[in-house]
Amino acid sequence: MGANLAFFSNLPPEVAAGIILVGCSPSGVASNVMTYLAKGNLPLSLTLTACATLLAPLFTPLLMLTLAKTYIDVDPMALFVSTTKMVVVPIALGLIIHPFLKNNLSRLKPALEWTAKLSITIIIAISTALGQKTLAMIGGTLLLFVLLHNLIGYFLGFHCAKLFKLSQEDTKTICIEVGMQNSGLATGLALELGKLTTMGLASTLFGPVMNSTGSILASLFSNSKKKMK
Repeated sequence: MGANLAFFSNLPPEVAAGIILVGCSPSGVASNVMTYLAKGNLPLSLTLTACATLLAPLFTPLLMLTLAKTYIDVDPMALFVSTTKMVVVPIALGLIIHPFLKNNLSRLKPALEWTAKLSITIIIAISTALGQKTLAMIGGTLLLFVLLHNLIGYFLGFHCAKLFKLSQEDTKTICIEVGMQNSGLATGLALELGKLTTMGLASTLFGPVMNSTGSILASLFSNSKKKMK
């Protein structure tokens, strides 16, 4: 889907590649939060996010090599190393450190959450500031295609779940999981590749867009009394 949107967007190659990068990224914590608010299947959401995240070091480079090679020179090994550093290493460190800090986790959790939020905010701010000229020229077009990426994801997730006759809770979950990506990971990868001001622009916009649409969707799902059709 991201590759098709990049093709029709007629954006500069590296910027268009950023749309593909967003689509090649797994879902993130935001989808779990929205699933909870939508009264979906939270264990399923957490499982899908965990599996997609752990598979990201393998599939993100392969998908980028397949789908984005006409836009940029893709080094799959560099992507593999960068994705592994950003996904696998923190998880491994968390598992190693957890036994030593488990008694203090409740006190550390607020600080860690704010640190993560602050880090993402700083990266987005830097990306926006450095890419200001590019955004001024193509921001409207890029925003449109980022929004389409997000909404089409919801549409495909919802109707695929309905096609397989999943329960209402599972349908909500699949819809949200397919539509929401880990924009923080995509932005981080663009930063690692030295393309934050081009490839990173799509993920910079995608985060606020998906959180806005996700909140609206979760509210609609949560308040729906009748069976979804």
